[in-house]
Amino acid sequence: MLSRRHFIAGSALSIATPSIVRAQGWQGKTITLIVPFAAGGGTDSIGRIIAEDITNTLGRQVVVENRPGAGSNIGIESASRADPDGNTILIASIGFAINRFLYRNPGWDPINDFDPISFIGFVPNVMAVPNTSPAKSVAEFIAYAKSQPGKLTYASAGIGSSLHLCAELFQRVAKIEMLHVPYRGSAPALQDVMAGRVDCIFDVLTAINPQVQGGTLRGLAVTSAKRIKASGNLPTVAESGLPDFDFSTWFGMFAPKKTPKDVINTISQAVQKATRTATVKEKLEKIGVDVVGSDPEALSVHVKKELARWEPIIRGANIQPQ
Repeated sequence: MLSRRHFIAGSALSIATPSIVRAQGWQGKTITLIVPFAAGGGTDSIGRIIAEDITNTLGRQVVVENRPGAGSNIGIESASRADPDGNTILIASIGFAINRFLYRNPGWDPINDFDPISFIGFVPNVMAVPNTSPAKSVAEFIAYAKSQPGKLTYASAGIGSSLHLCAELFQRVAKIEMLHVPYRGSAPALQDVMAGRVDCIFDVLTAINPQVQGGTLRGLAVTSAKRIKASGNLPTVAESGLPDFDFSTWFGMFAPKKTPKDVINTISQAVQKATRTATVKEKLEKIGVDVVGSDPEALSVHVKKELARWEPIIRGANIQPQ
């Protein structure tokens, strides 16, 4: 997975740009930002923070429209079918790259149906265990799992969720084997881990942080390449004994294919400006986002690398397309 350093070059170009270069002939009063998840979740919160700032920058009202369902496929497909005029844009996350391997017919294609606008940032997952667990560190957990191969369990928000994939990656890198216990969403999964009925979970920071900070779960590490302040400065999995481990849920903005390049560049510059604005960064970092703006090309490279990265992991985990 790409990390902050891979976007420095692209961001540097935009920092040197003194003002937003507006697209010529771009018509319309409002811009619809499609969020393919329900209101109140992490993607929705990030989208609304960005939408508020680029509304002021572009002088055009950006209205958030939630279209949840089918693992984000409903919202993403609706964005792919919108007129490519710049008046409909999409905020997407890791499902944008992995759903083609999880669904036989998601109804859209990440490369052929969309043009990238800008990266927004990463949110890591947190590896956590019940307070009653004998493991007090990642190293202790790995040793515990190796002493009982195939017996320890991990919870996820469902087959193919970021929680599931993060755990699969962890098992592969740590060379351990655990049993997967999928749930319908993160909340019931967290409940059973807190109750000690499941041995661990790799949940998104924005969802699990209240339990970790509140002491109802024991956080062992964040899954990103660097520590995140919002996590209470938990160590990373990488510094805990698995030096190559890096997993984060990423967020980016996209437009329907064939949207004029000058329109995409105008929106991209506005998003990049938002990611450099102190008040916006503070809001995003408060909910656990490692903020990274980028030009369209950097996001395009990232998506292609994610596609190449996740296909063998999903196939290796024997996750069957729905």
